Amino acid sequence: MDKNTWIGFLLIAAIIVGFTMLNRPSKEELAERQRVNDSIMLARQMEYEATQLSAAISEASSSSSTEKEEESADALEERLQAAYGDFAPSARGIEELVTIENEKVRLMFTTKGGRLYRAELKEYKAYGDTINDLSLFTGEEASLSFTLITANNRIITTSNLYFTPILNDSVLTMRLQTNDEDAYLDMVYTLPANDYMFGFDIVPHNMDRVLAQNVTSVEMQWNQLIPQQEKGRKFEERYSTLQYMMQGGDIEQLSEGKSARKKEAGRIKWIAYKDQFFSTVLIADDGFTGSVLESEPQSVASGYMKSYKTTTSLDFSLREPIHMRYYTGPNHYNTLKAYDAGKDAADKLNLKSLVPLGWKIVAWVNVILVIPMFDLFTSWGLHIGLIILLMTIVIKLIILPFVFKSYQSTAKMRVLKPQIDEINEKYPIEKAQERQRATMALYQKAGVSPMSGCLPMLFQMPVVMAMFWFFPTAIELRGKSFLWADDLSTYDSILSWSTPLPIIGDHLSLFCVLFTIVNIAYTYVMMQTQASGNDPSAKMMKYMMYFMPLMFFFIFNDYAAGLSYYYLLALFFSIMQTMIFRWTTDDAKILAEMEAYAKKKGSEQPKASGLMARLQKMQQEQLKQAREQAKQQAKRR
Repeated sequence: MDKNTWIGFLLIAAIIVGFTMLNRPSKEELAERQRVNDSIMLARQMEYEATQLSAAISEASSSSSTEKEEESADALEERLQAAYGDFAPSARGIEELVTIENEKVRLMFTTKGGRLYRAELKEYKAYGDTINDLSLFTGEEASLSFTLITANNRIITTSNLYFTPILNDSVLTMRLQTNDEDAYLDMVYTLPANDYMFGFDIVPHNMDRVLAQNVTSVEMQWNQLIPQQEKGRKFEERYSTLQYMMQGGDIEQLSEGKSARKKEAGRIKWIAYKDQFFSTVLIADDGFTGSVLESEPQSVASGYMKSYKTTTSLDFSLREPIHMRYYTGPNHYNTLKAYDAGKDAADKLNLKSLVPLGWKIVAWVNVILVIPMFDLFTSWGLHIGLIILLMTIVIKLIILPFVFKSYQSTAKMRVLKPQIDEINEKYPIEKAQERQRATMALYQKAGVSPMSGCLPMLFQMPVVMAMFWFFPTAIELRGKSFLWADDLSTYDSILSWSTPLPIIGDHLSLFCVLFTIVNIAYTYVMMQTQASGNDPSAKMMKYMMYFMPLMFFFIFNDYAAGLSYYYLLALFFSIMQTMIFRWTTDDAKILAEMEAYAKKKGSEQPKASGLMARLQKMQQEQLKQAREQAKQQAKRR
């Protein structure tokens, strides 16, 4: 081979080596691949283990009496010993349920797997059920298991083993026994009085004789189906999500509306399986590591909202316990906030984030104003309908000065309507810039700011949005009736049909219908107080103002009746305010004041400032550009 051939071979080799180096996986990628391989091996081993147990027990129970004599108890024990090693004594048993309870919750645990089997909330009832306590989950709807590696490299899962219950008042110990009587693993559940949160500790006793010495973590698998608890499935789906908090305090969540899967390499402080009003939260004092979190929406026919699954790891020592906590309770802001009382910022759980209160400024309004006001009126023992009425009055009084100032600005513009019409006649629509400049000059001369009418809207918007977020997530409204609505936390259907229609759905909500009617009436009143020109854009704006209430109907038909009731009251008060303002406002007096203002200023050009100055500058720039374009076109001709 000649020199060029050798050079070609060397270049090809260099390219291959370089490409291999560039595409070599990082340490993190290698670790992730190893974790996936380990998970596959664990799954295969667990499947083999379950098959072995099923075959051994089934064969022992179905054999004839002659075969049972041939298959002695010792032989069966040998088979179980081969499958489970030192955990063979716990491989057989009878599933039993053990209950502990306090004033708020009733918790049932099963000896198979030593896990929480059922969680009932005593202060809440299932929708449409006035007798039975609400159950967050029961039986196979939830599972929690841990994977253990024995000293002889057997892989054992706790979900296949039977625990021995030891009950001492409100402390339940589920003990996993081994061949060594002094070597066992305890799952200790401690339920305090009058609380939704209880302790969950995994305590090893002489497990260094049984488990692998080099194990520094234990893998946990937690699955749960979320049953439909409320009447309005649409909103329950919207607020049902897998949410978790990282060790640094960041709150994350999976998608509410579609299948989602996420890997988190960092430490997670807690993981919450939540629906609209209730949550099951698992909290680890030292955090979860290497977590894979999954959420899967369920069909309507299944009766479930979501399926949640978490595969994660916990730091594990053969001589130190793992400290965790369970929360099985309502998404009630003050209840969740109380768990952070007296704690440093680093130790706060921030479970109150399970209650969605809207964007930052909206959440601030809810926390500072809406929730304290609601709690105050509730503490007086008032009916829920009266509470919402009082809240509406208070909010209207707070924003009343701004609304009045806005109305004054609107009244001034209404008084100036004849002069605005003259400007519109003088400058046709083709001269839009000249018309706008003349209109702005008239406003300045009369001392009117057209933007001042936007101030109350800007002030009201956070409050309006705060109520928009508060009512659908306020568990205090759940099951509370008012007038024809049997539950203000969901829609108040007065007419339903089986086949859902496009946009409107399968029902009509009466509060929403009334809200729409009053909204149209309010729009009509407001349009009578505003000046409008004869140009097409003003007419189009008027049509849009009437279209908005109809659009709101389709939006709020599925919303909580409490929210529609609040908006209905707010509209009533807004119309009353507008009528009172009109009765007490003298247009002639306003015109005289503006004329006096213009006379005082004389013929000098009023000095614009702020937004008005910026608008004038923009107009001047646009006019200058238009003139330049006209000159260029004239030159081309």
